[in-house]
Amino acid sequence: MVSTITGLLYPFVVLFGIYIIVNGHDTPGGGFQGGAILAAMFIGRYIVDPTNDLSIERAVLVEKAIFAAVIVIPAALVLSLAAQQTAWLREPYLIAMNLLIGFKVAIGLTILVFRYAFYEDS
Repeated sequence: MVSTITGLLYPFVVLFGIYIIVNGHDTPGGGFQGGAILAAMFIGRYIVDPTNDLSIERAVLVEKAIFAAVIVIPAALVLSLAAQQTAWLREPYLIAMNLLIGFKVAIGLTILVFRYAFYEDS
């Protein structure tokens, strides 16, 4: 019963987390809040059905790639001075950074919990 309800709610909560991330530049919320919602859903799915179907090594690799993008994109914009020259670039920049930070937070929190869950006995 709980597994069925979690399966039904899963796509809606993921969409809600992405909505919070994408609209964080105009409304309260943003990368951290949306990422925490996404991580809570990933962790909740694990609590309901504890299977080891997540490759932690792959998740760490994705997290490192997102972290590199969080560093490279602002540096490239600052060095090119494109952010100061065009006002229309600010909103897409904020949305992109919120997305990157949101997914970084979601993956980071999920990795923390899964590392604890999988390696608790070792």
